[in-house]
Amino acid sequence: MDAQWWSWILTAVGLTGFFLAGRRVWWSWYINLACQALWLAYALVTGQYGFIVAAVAYSIVFTQNAIRWTSEHRAKGASTMSTPDL
Repeated sequence: MDAQWWSWILTAVGLTGFFLAGRRVWWSWYINLACQALWLAYALVTGQYGFIVAAVAYSIVFTQNAIRWTSEHRAKGASTMSTPDL
């Protein structure tokens, strides 16, 4: 896969995750975590190892958000029987 496709895929997945997070979709952080796996692969394939540090740092933040938002979603679901946030 050439570099041009990598950039489009990384952009599309990253923007999707952030768009959904802005809409307060609880599972958006899992998309963002998956995007970091793509960044890790990109860094290894292209030899741009600085992206590994960024992917790890972002993964820490995204994991914390995923845990927090998932816990809040489950607590909300347990207290009320509402429809899921989309």
